[in-house]
Amino acid sequence: MSTPQYTGRFAPSPSEPLHFGSLIAALGSYLRAHSQQGQWLVRIEDIDPPREIIGASDDILRTLEAYGLHWHGSVLYQHQRYDAYQQQVNELISHDQAYFCQCTRKIIQAHGGIYDGRCGLRQPRLTQGAIRIRNQANVDHFNDLVQGDVTVNQRFAAEDFIIKRSDGLYAYQLAVVLDDAYQGITEVVRGCDLLEASCRQISLFSLLGLGAPQWLHLPLACAQKGFKLSKQNHAPAINTKRPQASINAALSFLGQSEVDVDAVEVMLQQAVAQFSLERIPKHKEIVLAATNLAT
Repeated sequence: MSTPQYTGRFAPSPSEPLHFGSLIAALGSYLRAHSQQGQWLVRIEDIDPPREIIGASDDILRTLEAYGLHWHGSVLYQHQRYDAYQQQVNELISHDQAYFCQCTRKIIQAHGGIYDGRCGLRQPRLTQGAIRIRNQANVDHFNDLVQGDVTVNQRFAAEDFIIKRSDGLYAYQLAVVLDDAYQGITEVVRGCDLLEASCRQISLFSLLGLGAPQWLHLPLACAQKGFKLSKQNHAPAINTKRPQASINAALSFLGQSEVDVDAVEVMLQQAVAQFSLERIPKHKEIVLAATNLAT
């Protein structure tokens, strides 16, 4: 059997403009895909309308283009996939592999902070509320190509987690797994803020009978220890008029050699040619100097 072509992706949420932390994830996944002569896809994860900003999706795509980060094929928008998500939810419910739950966060906190599966034992079954997967897989460890062996708390790993929220919105864990399978993603390159979530996604790949991709988690760019760059801590949008400096700063962050300042496409060609997986820092986060926060 032939090995499938490498397929990676960058999957931002349209809740904020791309900042330096976003650029690291985008550039890291782009370089990895192109260094493997693979495909690099872009997916807009727009399944949480209350958190999204009008026009942010288009702004993200224009920013990627300004940085020379051109994707293969068409952009996939998660809101176009609602029927596929619901079909999977219906199938899981019909086979008693998922169930409705009405436990509040307060109830869960009162019982130790990890959901204990109580609604899955109720008779008769509930018919409304959030929907949780019966997590029979309980994956609590995996190998990451940068971070090495990753292990999470066993209680967290065994939790019946939510796949559809009580407000009717689809949970990230369900959408990302179905979309990674749908798009044939062979390796997920992203930030370490999703390191623990990978165990839940691997569990869901297993429960759905889908092959899981490989994992490569990049260190997070932080304004201070424990605080990644984000809209919440006022991370500035990256400069689309003069992207060259930001590209070299992101390369340096990723442990890569800087490239000659030139047209962005030429810079990226050089960056791909000298990309080294082994040089990516094996840290979960890196605190940036104050002078770099506006890069």
